[in-house]
Amino acid sequence: MSRAATLPTIIQGGMGVAVSDWHLAYAVAAAGQLGIVSGTALDAVMARRLQNGDIDGHMRRALAAFPYPAIAEELLTTYFLPHGRAGRPYRPIPKTTIERNPKHEMLAVAANFAEVWLAKQSGGRVGINFLTKLQMATPAAMFGAMLAGADTVIMGAGIPREIPKLMDDFAAGRVGSVGVDAILPEGMETPRLAFDATVTFGERPLLPRPAFLAIVTSETLAGYLARSSDTRPDGFVVEHHSAGGHNAPPRRMQDTETGYGPLDEVNLEKMRAIGLPFWLAGGRATAEGLQDAIRHGAKGVQIGSLFAMSSDSGLREDLREQMLDKARFNNLVVRTDHRASPTGFPFKVVEVEATIGSRATYQARPRLCDLSYLRTPKIDSEGRVRYICASEPDHKYLDKGGDAAELVDRLCLCNGLMAAVGLGQERADGYREAPLLTLGSSGAGVSEMLERFPDGWSAAELIASLLPE
Repeated sequence: MSRAATLPTIIQGGMGVAVSDWHLAYAVAAAGQLGIVSGTALDAVMARRLQNGDIDGHMRRALAAFPYPAIAEELLTTYFLPHGRAGRPYRPIPKTTIERNPKHEMLAVAANFAEVWLAKQSGGRVGINFLTKLQMATPAAMFGAMLAGADTVIMGAGIPREIPKLMDDFAAGRVGSVGVDAILPEGMETPRLAFDATVTFGERPLLPRPAFLAIVTSETLAGYLARSSDTRPDGFVVEHHSAGGHNAPPRRMQDTETGYGPLDEVNLEKMRAIGLPFWLAGGRATAEGLQDAIRHGAKGVQIGSLFAMSSDSGLREDLREQMLDKARFNNLVVRTDHRASPTGFPFKVVEVEATIGSRATYQARPRLCDLSYLRTPKIDSEGRVRYICASEPDHKYLDKGGDAAELVDRLCLCNGLMAAVGLGQERADGYREAPLLTLGSSGAGVSEMLERFPDGWSAAELIASLLPE
């Protein structure tokens, strides 16, 4: 039996940077469904929470449970400011690279451990969502999540073909590694990034092996992954292009408002034939959407936007209220932006004033790349590595041989998403990073929830509204 066979009907989406934080995952897991924490940039999230003074003490509570107390103490010494930053910029953290960095590994492992561990205090089932694109962050983050006993790992934004083996290796106490997509001279092998826990932690513990769900947008990709034991997940999240965040590109740009169309619809009969459990995501956030998914052979649904807009999510309260206000007047606009993300993947952008989803705020932002999660290694014939991102300053990008056309309309997702959860950088010259918001474009369930809960809803209220009484 697949490890995913006993997972609940509702999976909460792993959204943004700490939108799906441990508070939200805790609430969902406590309600009997699968709570998911976002694994994106948790190293920066923990470091910034500590620098803000860790007001509620939860980061320190989790670090007290971390199985390597000397490293927990070192992280507290480095980042914890008991009285907060007093307006000073956040201290930078080590960036992800194709070279191992023990300082980064310590922080990444501890941060992913902490987020999962805090959510698991609910007593329910908790998973973590990673982006396949962030390969240089994956091994240490995966180890930290498994160290905390994550029940499930979900991955999209790419083809997560190497993840089952990485998880098997960590579960067996072996060194784990992933290949890192890079710009390479012809004939050069893809670099690999390995994680050996003995280097940083002095041991390679045996870890519980979570279920693995691959996010796919076609039955063809699902069939490819299921074909081999090395790549086979335990199940799938089948994501429609209306879902929020990053989307897979259209199979072919079609003459529609979004560029997606009939060619991008998944054949659910062929999904059922693969024989692994699957959940449908995107436009399914109603009781009717859930029941329809089950009638088509799905085990349930993954829901993102309505959880993101719930009172339990990590979104800044003022931003949540702005989106709810727009939704009340049927004025909530979400566009599919094929240029926004430096990854080249389409990205759903919410158009809200004073966020970088608005043209004026985007144009006023100085271009810089300091968090750098989405940059790509570029290796020359002598093995020298530079890192390139289409959202970095123009001159730096062009000096590295980047194409000027790639700079047009690119957003800094890293800084914008951090600002959306109240962890945006405040720079020494007084500039504050503006937030970036993302939701699904279908609007499924928003009006219905507002009719039932005019002042907003909690995660538990949303779950109760979806399940049959």
